[in-house]
Order: sequence, then structure tokens, then C-alpha cells
Amino acid sequence: MKILVAIANHGTKNMGFVSTVLQEYRSMQFETDIVVLSNIPKDLGPDIEVIVGCPAKDPWSLPFGHKRLFAERAEAYDLFIYSEDDTLIRETNIRAFMNVTSILPDDEVAGFIRFETDSSGEKYYSTMNSHFHWVPDSVRTIRSYTFARFTNPHSACYVLTQKQLKKAITSGGFLVQPHEEKYDLLVTAATDPYTQCGLTKVICVSHIEDFCLHHLPNQYLGRMGVSTKELTCQLDAIMAMASNGSQPEELLNGETDLKQGRWSKNYYENCRHDIIELIPESVKRVLSVGCGWGETEAELIEKGLAVAAVPLDPVIGAVARAKGVALAPASFNKAFETLAGQSFDCIVFSDVLQHLVDPVSILSRFSELLSSNGVVVLSVPNFNHVKVWRDLLSGEISWEQKRTFGNSRLHFTTKRMVNKWLDQSGMKPVKIVFGVEERYRKIIRLSLGLFRNLLASHVIMVAKRKADSNVEGDS
Repeated sequence: MKILVAIANHGTKNMGFVSTVLQEYRSMQFETDIVVLSNIPKDLGPDIEVIVGCPAKDPWSLPFGHKRLFAERAEAYDLFIYSEDDTLIRETNIRAFMNVTSILPDDEVAGFIRFETDSSGEKYYSTMNSHFHWVPDSVRTIRSYTFARFTNPHSACYVLTQKQLKKAITSGGFLVQPHEEKYDLLVTAATDPYTQCGLTKVICVSHIEDFCLHHLPNQYLGRMGVSTKELTCQLDAIMAMASNGSQPEELLNGETDLKQGRWSKNYYENCRHDIIELIPESVKRVLSVGCGWGETEAELIEKGLAVAAVPLDPVIGAVARAKGVALAPASFNKAFETLAGQSFDCIVFSDVLQHLVDPVSILSRFSELLSSNGVVVLSVPNFNHVKVWRDLLSGEISWEQKRTFGNSRLHFTTKRMVNKWLDQSGMKPVKIVFGVEERYRKIIRLSLGLFRNLLASHVIMVAKRKADSNVEGDS
């Protein structure tokens, strides 16, 4: 098998990683030609071809240079690998790719996820972050392999067979100018085959170790990514779906149509201490609607509360279950049917309502599960923030996207909008808090609160049914 490898390497900062990556390719039992795309001349040895120059003025366009290279040499190789310079692909990864490619449909590409290791050797999977998640209804088994789609198409590399490359080129979406739309330039260079060439990336979850790549800098440790234990919870849930033939659902589509998915629902949300602080001390039972991996819910359990949740989907919900959270189905209708007859002292909506086509109907229905004098605690982004107005005036966000849910898959929530939702659902706020980042708090104090609505990132409300509520005022 003959392989063409293209590696994007800007400057000299990552030369140590480049050396490791090149040595790995040199050790493989394949006929491999390696091309390094660089902005400056480099001598990497007689066996390494270096192509100097960016395809556009922007230095971040450098990775796009591999596309023309692949197209020009499409007839000469069996396999094509594009990679950033700090992502380690091993021979076992390539052989695993070839094994599953033989059984996958022509338009599906076996993809990879990246991990990093801490000082003890523990792995953390940086691909798992933000709004990216497994798609439950994509799970299927072919022969002895189980596959699922993960919504993050980026793994800083891709591998294509000659047939897949030709399909991408023929689509018209491969040989394009450097561009950024949903993702930035660097990411787009590695994801175009999936986002605009008619190919779909799938992950072989049943043999996941063969499809994991080490991100050598380990730079995301402690900032994003899930542990091996948390990934295993998700994979076990996927394998259970594959074995029992269930048809799992997703609670909502939380990915916005804004650039880089801005304000999409975070499946790996940090513990919301600001929400926890607003839950009355008398509360014993909590229902979390739109639960991700369960950090906030686990903290409530630590405080002695009984916590149930309607998860975003049963895969991410498996992580929350492992933390002690009792799960209802990941469906508003099925969850309500399952929970009917139960009552909760507090229902939490943490950055969920802005993603619903009809938030009023959900608020109205779930408020029926409140106990006497129970409360709803909800959080939404504050789109009156000065940065949002700046983006609107600059065109970064269009007025059409702001005006209509269908143009962005997002309600541009404000205090006034949420007050209206609550009123229409038979509820009334009894406490309103503006969540403000530390760097803005001094400005707000000096302005005597005048700029609070323009500098708050979130609006958090405590609400009761109108018959039970007495407004405490803003804070």
C-alpha cells in the first residue's frame, strides 16, 4: 500500500512534535511519502519533501495547501493522510482504518478522536467538549464493529482512500479557497471532507483504542475533555443501544447556526454554583431539565438533595447517572409521562430554554410537577450584552439571525423575553440575578448598577406559580 502524508507545520515552535511524528511514519511498514507544508524553508531530511508557501495571505491558510497536493497526486497513492504537526498517527491506527473501511459504505469515513495524557499517564479525550456529542440514532453494528457519529468532525487530521478522495474532489467542495464558516481556518482545513464534500465521519466505538490519537502538547488538560472513566460511560451506553436495538431520542437540538456554534448547549457544563446558590434551603427534591454530564446535579447530591434529570440524550446521561443522578427518558413527552404523579421542590433549566422552539409550552407543562410553593430556577444568556450589540453592528451576527429562531436555532434571550415566557406559562419571577464576570463587577459598582444589563453574561431567575409568588426584586 502506498501512502501520501501531508503535514502542516508553521514556523519552528512545534519542531519537537514534528520530529516525533516523522519518526513514527518512518517506522511504518508501508511505502510512505511525506510532504511538510511550511511557511519557511526547512531541512527535515532527504526523505521529507518540504513545500513552502501559504495558499493565501493569512498564515492560518497554510493547512489548505494539502488539498491541491492531494488532487495533483490522486492517481499515485492508495491512501491520503492530512495531519496537523502535533497529532500522532500510528501504524495500528492506519491498519484499523483499512479494516473497517472495507465494510463501511462508500460515503462513510472512519474517523478518530484525540486524547492527551497527564503526568500519571491518565488519558483525557479533548475531542469531547462544549456542545459536541454522540448522535444516539446513528449507532449501528456491521459484522463485529459498532459505529456511531460524533458531532465534532475535527480531530486535526483525516485519512481517505483514493476512492474517497476522488469523491471529495468531484463534489466540488474540496478544491476551494481557504475559508472559514462554521469553523476557523485551521479546523476547516481538516473538516471540509465531512462538512462540504458528501462524506460522513463515523467512529468505531467497539474498537475505540484503535481510533484514538495522541495530541502531543497535552495543552488542553484541565481545560476541556473527559476522562477515560467518563468516556467509558458513554461508550457502554452506546454499546447497550447496539445490543438491545433500542431507538434512543435526543431531547433537543442545542447546536446553533451561528459561526463556530456560538451559544450552543454545553454538554460538559461546569458546575453552576450561581444556580445552586439560588435554590432555597427548604428544597429536598430537584428535577434538572436538559442535564448534560451532571456536574451541577452531582453537587446537589453531595448536599443531600434527591436529584432526577431529563438528560440531553441517554449517552451523555450515562455520565450523569454514574454520579448518582436518576434519569428520566431524553424526551419531553416521555419524561413528563414517566414523572407524572411525582413532585419536585425545584425544577432547574440551565441554559436550555433558549434552544426550544416553544419554551412556554415546556415551562407550562413541567411547572405542573412543582410541589406546593415549589420554584423554577432558570438561566439563559443575556443577549443585551454589549459584545452582542457589537457583533450585530459589525455584521458578525446578522439581524435576521437575531430576529427569528429559525435563522439561528436560538432565542436571543433577555430579561424581558423570559419574563414574558414565565407570564404566559402562569409563572412569575420572585428573584432575578444578573450573572456578571469578575472583570466587569468593578465597572458595575462604580456605575451604581447602571451598566449591569449591558455587562451581564447571564440572567438567572427564580420563579413560582403566580398564586404563590411575591417578587423580591432584582439583585
